[in-house]
Amino acid sequence: MVRYEQGGLNADMSMLEALDVLNEDLILKGQDPVVFEHDCREGICGSCGFMINGVAHGPLAKSTVCQLSLRHFKDGEELYLEPWRAKAFPVLRDLMVDRSAFDRIIGAGGYISVPAGSAPDGNTILVDKDDSDRAMDAAACIGCGACVAACPNASASLFTGAKISHLGLLPQGQPERDSRGLRMVARMNQEGFGQCTNIGECEAVCPKGISLETIARMNHDFIRASWFRRS
Repeated sequence: MVRYEQGGLNADMSMLEALDVLNEDLILKGQDPVVFEHDCREGICGSCGFMINGVAHGPLAKSTVCQLSLRHFKDGEELYLEPWRAKAFPVLRDLMVDRSAFDRIIGAGGYISVPAGSAPDGNTILVDKDDSDRAMDAAACIGCGACVAACPNASASLFTGAKISHLGLLPQGQPERDSRGLRMVARMNQEGFGQCTNIGECEAVCPKGISLETIARMNHDFIRASWFRRS
């Protein structure tokens, strides 16, 4: 751990803006800036993310680091910033980790492979309201990795379950539902993530409030596919 004391901050700054101020001063002093990942800074892209005082994304529930303002901390408070801690997320430098394991899980089956041309009319395929709501909730996952970092087992079940659920709940995702569950769960295990034991830390820190229900759906699809599609 490296200690930095930083002035010139105000309560309206986000945590990333505070790091920007720190890095500007470090560069002026000829020192290396603190490396962290960011992009949209609107809580959408999922790029930013690290532990703040041992909590993924910090103390504000259902928010990302870029949405966390300094007003949620006391003046002069000492903060401990650490990268995501998981074997499957190797640290690149400082607060930045390699989350490409998530991309490989998506590449294993998190898509619909049938070319359907342009988007059809919204009323062409009728979807039950409950199913559409659940699919939309699961699709809100931004892949930030907080669930993995917070889980004592470093499990990626919430992320994988969300990506399997939002496709498996819709008519367009039914033809590949079984194979999708088998391939994505297998890839998740290959990447070195731990197993889910339903502790619930992942749901507690998820900035989009993804429910543990998605893990149950993933397990349902995987078990069913293992029985009916086994080799």
